[in-house]
Amino acid sequence: MRIVGGRFRGLGLAPVGKGDQKAHLRPTTDRVRENLFNLLAGGRFGDPVDGAEVLDVFAGTGALGLEALSRGAACVTFIENGRAALALLEANVDRARAAADCRILRRDACRPGVPDGDPASLVFLDPPYGSNMGARALGKLSTGGWLSDEALVIWEDSADQSLERFKKIDARSYGDTWLTFLRHKPAG
Repeated sequence: MRIVGGRFRGLGLAPVGKGDQKAHLRPTTDRVRENLFNLLAGGRFGDPVDGAEVLDVFAGTGALGLEALSRGAACVTFIENGRAALALLEANVDRARAAADCRILRRDACRPGVPDGDPASLVFLDPPYGSNMGARALGKLSTGGWLSDEALVIWEDSADQSLERFKKIDARSYGDTWLTFLRHKPAG
């Protein structure tokens, strides 16, 4: 695995090895990440990466957040609580020498607590496939003040997704991986 574009392009990420089977650690492939960021750069969504406050939820290795940082995001907050994933995430932030632009929060994404920074304008959500954890986490992030009013959410899962308070604007399939693009529409 490597960063596929931007200032960190070509940076090799820490090898996952056997990963964490129990935690369903399954990094987004380089091909899917490259296609995702090509879509984001294509103008359909405006320019959601440049200067963005990024939130990478169920961050795993941090590849999505680091890719965004590489391509011009202002900062990234990672939410992860798996021991193996946290070690990989910390190693990858160190490899990129990006600690000044990153915050790693060891938290349960379904109970994220209160944010201590600006709301995110770009969110990557990559829960264990086929679980209800993505919907629960996104609901809590929405009501808890973690997301800006028009935040763009990219939800990676094994099927197309939808959720109340979010407008679906696109969905793409890459083999057994689906990327669903949602726009945050807060209540009120």
